[in-house]
Amino acid sequence: MHDPHNPYAPNDLNDPHGPNGAPPVQLTYPWRPQAPAPGSVRRRRSGAALGLGRHSDIRLLRTAYKWLRRVATATALGYFVLFLVLSAYAPELMTLRVDGGLSAGLLLGACQLPVTLVALAVYEGQAHRRVDPLSERLRRQAELADRR
Repeated sequence: MHDPHNPYAPNDLNDPHGPNGAPPVQLTYPWRPQAPAPGSVRRRRSGAALGLGRHSDIRLLRTAYKWLRRVATATALGYFVLFLVLSAYAPELMTLRVDGGLSAGLLLGACQLPVTLVALAVYEGQAHRRVDPLSERLRRQAELADRR
């Protein structure tokens, strides 16, 4: 008789030929995928075989994008941090009167917006010049690969 709680009890699942001469049933855990049948495995074609961009193209795109982010962030945040450090540690410089009664601190604070806008403009220009052509080329290659 089959005892479901005893894994060592003889039953049809332990029979090397299985019930009714069928191949043995392989029990697996639900989270473990079952191995495919030996003849049913088809190799997937790699990105290079499909004509997609080489890894170096994707790496080049990622590097260009990282460079853009870092430069734009360093420019905008660097200027702001410089303004904060000067405000905290050089109050005599920040209260120095410039032309027309403006203090240097007020002038540096007013320059924060133009510096940020310049950083954004440089980011956009470099993105259109370097990153967008790379991404467009990879996108076209992916579309051609999908059509195949």
